[in-house]
Amino acid sequence: MSLKYPSISLIQPSTLFLLAPYPLSLIPYPLSLIPYPLSLIPYLLLPSAPQYLSASAPLKRKFFVTLTLCNFATFYTLRYFIEFAYNGKNYHGWQYQPQSASVQETLTKALSLLLKKEIELMGAGRTDAGVHAKQMYAHFDYEETLDSVYWTKKLNSFLPKDIVVYRLVPLHDDAHARFDATSRTYEYHIHTFKDAFENEGSWYHFHPLDVEKMNEAAKILFDYIDFECFSKTHSDVRTFNCVIKEAFWQQNGTRLVFTITADRFLRNMVRAIVGTLIGVGIGKISLDDFRKIIESKNRGNAGFSVPAHGLYLTKVIYPYLHKH
Repeated sequence: MSLKYPSISLIQPSTLFLLAPYPLSLIPYPLSLIPYPLSLIPYLLLPSAPQYLSASAPLKRKFFVTLTLCNFATFYTLRYFIEFAYNGKNYHGWQYQPQSASVQETLTKALSLLLKKEIELMGAGRTDAGVHAKQMYAHFDYEETLDSVYWTKKLNSFLPKDIVVYRLVPLHDDAHARFDATSRTYEYHIHTFKDAFENEGSWYHFHPLDVEKMNEAAKILFDYIDFECFSKTHSDVRTFNCVIKEAFWQQNGTRLVFTITADRFLRNMVRAIVGTLIGVGIGKISLDDFRKIIESKNRGNAGFSVPAHGLYLTKVIYPYLHKH
């Protein structure tokens, strides 16, 4: 091909960009009703999307290009948030595991296959094996505009029954699913009477519990920010500080739900808090003991970790997704 008389393949005008031979780099070019004499500098117009408007055609020496529908967003990679939920029973948590199934791996494979590109997902956080999520977010980058309704249906038809996608949200390129979340909410579900249909999503605890005393202990959490005593030992974290915004128990008949919201959570933290509050509820741990446990910063002093299958991540908040 002659550089003086190049050929171009035209696509949608809003998705064109220029490749200059010198310097050798992609240059976002303000193409908006601009006549450009291609005979002066050997430029090639290249497509950034596969949908062509016309076949390749040679350019005359005095040909001028006029493009009127340039959209600068197409010059950059788009960042998408994906909102989804999952039943964690069959997964070894959210994060990739070398020899075990994870939600991250399953969702990443589905996206990569359908979009025909290797996709990398960054989640809002990681849940332990067997833990569920009623609302979870992750982000990924992709070069083309994705229709949320179409791709949500496409993904749900491809994913297993225990993972559901709710929507795709295009956002600014520095939006981050993990670091931008301002709060996360968890629920722990307990049933106090044997139920044949609750065993997979709720923990059966048949001993009588003093819910009022457990709520008094839960309020003590607001007086502290260092929760090392509830963190999994040998956790690789910079700080054990978390700001707890709400923590309370609600009982409805034989069903009991603990709700807790914080800016961040440590590994195993919610399950350890619940286990320690159960100790308060059965009379093994006093309110003063509960304070001493927190102040000790020693995991060995806190209660046991309740089973994972009763725990749900229920809400993740971002300032730009939840303005009200």
